[in-house]
Amino acid sequence: MFRISLDEFEGPLDLLLFFIKRDELDIYNIPISRITKDFIGYLEAMQSLNLEVAAEFIYMASLLMSIKARMLLPNETSEEGDASEFDPRTELVERLMEYKRIKEGAEKMRSLEETRSAMFARGYYESFEPEVIDELDEPVNRSTLYHLIMTYKSVMENMPKVHVQNVDEAPVTVDEQSALILSKLRETIQISFRTILKEVGEPLVLVVTFLAVLELCRRQKIVVIVKDGYDDFWMSSRQHPSSGA
Repeated sequence: MFRISLDEFEGPLDLLLFFIKRDELDIYNIPISRITKDFIGYLEAMQSLNLEVAAEFIYMASLLMSIKARMLLPNETSEEGDASEFDPRTELVERLMEYKRIKEGAEKMRSLEETRSAMFARGYYESFEPEVIDELDEPVNRSTLYHLIMTYKSVMENMPKVHVQNVDEAPVTVDEQSALILSKLRETIQISFRTILKEVGEPLVLVVTFLAVLELCRRQKIVVIVKDGYDDFWMSSRQHPSSGA
């Protein structure tokens, strides 16, 4: 069996707001006879279709009829002879206004959720503090991709100029140069990029070595630290040499 509260309206207050919006009624001056007739008519239509009507809707129908009956009665007169100005619709109006605010807030949250679902999160990157004690090893001196590119550019510009260059395969691979860098870091805490290149005489080997540095950074095997300008950088293993890793 389908419930009215799940098919079209979330509850009796939602149904009342629908009638008020449909007929452009003043929520603070509800024509109780008219809206009660519409409400009961809707419930009778649901019952004629053999749909189960929730108890909360039946309760609201009885509440509307009670309000309608109280509005037909004359106002109570106080001891001073003044007629009471109490409106039987007051409590219903307050409940409708509160429900309306909650519903509008829920619709706003739903809109924000749809907007957020169309976005992609940047992701979480775990920060790492290298196990290197150095007086210049502070956040302001930590390397960026810009530092690495500037160092690479500086070294390339100072390489001996070769007028004739044959197109040959690189004599070393990225894996071989990565292993070379890691082996050097097993012997010392830090080593500079230029120190690694002391025995390099070919620009192609320099390129492969620089790619090896980037690959080791990507694999989180080393940490790069900038010290003196952009003409060199220092590398340190993520694990202390004494650990044997």
